Amino acid sequence: MVRASFDRDQPRTTWRAMAKSNTILIKLESTAGTGYYYTTKKNPRNTADKFSFRKYDPVARKHVEFKEVKLK
Repeated sequence: MVRASFDRDQPRTTWRAMAKSNTILIKLESTAGTGYYYTTKKNPRNTADKFSFRKYDPVARKHVEFKEVKLK
């Protein structure tokens, strides 16, 4: 009797593709008009609205509001 190349009693391993990442890269741009920006990650499923933070702008040398814009 000829057996198949695999043993039917043993479980087969199935390969699955990895899930895509939910995070996207965004740019937080200074509202002081200096052109300084931070880059960060955001999960759009959890936070649909745009980010807005008060962070330090080293060009203006003070804390200003940074608003989210698309990273190009």
